[in-house]
Amino acid sequence: MDTKDCIDEEDDDVEYTPQDELTSNGLYEHYRFVVDKGQTLLRIDKYLTNLIEHTSRSRIQSAAEAGYIFVNGNSVKVNYKVKPKDLITIMMAYPRRETEIFPEDIPLTIEYEDHDLLVVNKPPGLVVHPGVGNFTGTLLNALAFHLKDDPEFDSNDPRVGLVHRIDKDTSGLLLIAKRPEAKTHLGRQFFNKTTKRLYVALVWGNVEKDEGTINGNIGRNPKNRLQMTVFPDNDQGKTAVTHYKVLERFGYVTLIECRLETGRTHQIRAHMKYIGHTLFNDERYGGNEILKGTSFAKYKQFIANCFDLCPRQALHAKTLGFVHPNTGKDMYFSTELPEDMSLLIEKWRSYIQNRNLE
Repeated sequence: MDTKDCIDEEDDDVEYTPQDELTSNGLYEHYRFVVDKGQTLLRIDKYLTNLIEHTSRSRIQSAAEAGYIFVNGNSVKVNYKVKPKDLITIMMAYPRRETEIFPEDIPLTIEYEDHDLLVVNKPPGLVVHPGVGNFTGTLLNALAFHLKDDPEFDSNDPRVGLVHRIDKDTSGLLLIAKRPEAKTHLGRQFFNKTTKRLYVALVWGNVEKDEGTINGNIGRNPKNRLQMTVFPDNDQGKTAVTHYKVLERFGYVTLIECRLETGRTHQIRAHMKYIGHTLFNDERYGGNEILKGTSFAKYKQFIANCFDLCPRQALHAKTLGFVHPNTGKDMYFSTELPEDMSLLIEKWRSYIQNRNLE
């Protein structure tokens, strides 16, 4: 399965270091230490806990029990006592990330959590995972802190964690797997398009049809690598299908609901721009300009106030449905719109009502 097919609104730009090579025992080296000459005898779990930042003794013990800690080439248990000049290596079944994820005490709004997974309501402005320019302060850093005492969860293990992603300035529901089996099961649901996802968006213009379907391959824009674009002949990019329904009309903008059949990078943003209805205040796609309305100074000021009220693309991942990977039960979650979008919509309602009274 191509894991990029499980990505929602954001590129999978977490890469592994080129030095990560598979060893003869089928494991990848994550850490290597040579014990000092003057080291006194000390249990290896205590020694490594003192040496490695951002980890716990229970996590070190779990690694040893799983056979991932080696001394002089041999796997050792937690009661092994290190000696001077010992060569200690920590080997894992997966490559080490280029960007290590360390725990940070960042508040999370958790809608649901059990042994296998959790559902988080991400606020706008929170980056999902570390990358260029955002090495700390991400949702994954917050997740590492929240689960720091769970010996079965390793935030740097790609076999657990985010099942799909949404962009920094998109708010809403995210699904996180706490166990490798859960991520495999949930990832397959996204790949097979059996999950239920609804987004709410405010777009420029009066959307003509009450509902419709946008079917157009999406790929990287060759003229602007920061954008995705639709290839109408479907000769490039990947298949992408978005179903939309009008919720409310405000003349110059429209509130819509989008149901994703596929999950391509920037799918809603690219598809709506393609049909002439760019997301309101979507800077990357030109939605931070006045695309519909009048040229009056009063209207321009109104739009400027709207942009200040909701300083991001007006897009919210409102609902999420899937089958629980362990119990087999149907799970369904729905959230209210965040404050910035709620205030923005209310401002447009008031504007239209006042215009109708004039």
